[in-house]
Amino acid sequence: MKSLIILTALLSIFLFSCAKETPQVKHKSHMTSSKENMKNVQVVNEEDPICHMKTAEFLKDTAVYKNKTYGFCSSYCKDEFKKNPESYAQK
Repeated sequence: MKSLIILTALLSIFLFSCAKETPQVKHKSHMTSSKENMKNVQVVNEEDPICHMKTAEFLKDTAVYKNKTYGFCSSYCKDEFKKNPESYAQK
């Protein structure tokens, strides 16, 4: 019985550690963007590739990857993108 509990616990830990999760980003409930600073920026994505928030309304940061400009709702999402852009970039 004891070995069954230990096996179940180890299996649970293994499954949770291998699960790919979307980063949990805590955004403010009412984000504002300075549209004056970003009004002429053309980005290739309509939503933030990290948190999937629409970037058209909350574009705060951008990053260039393979000659394409990506828009982000926050510097946190931009930093996450820069860590591994290949996994988030549009094909």
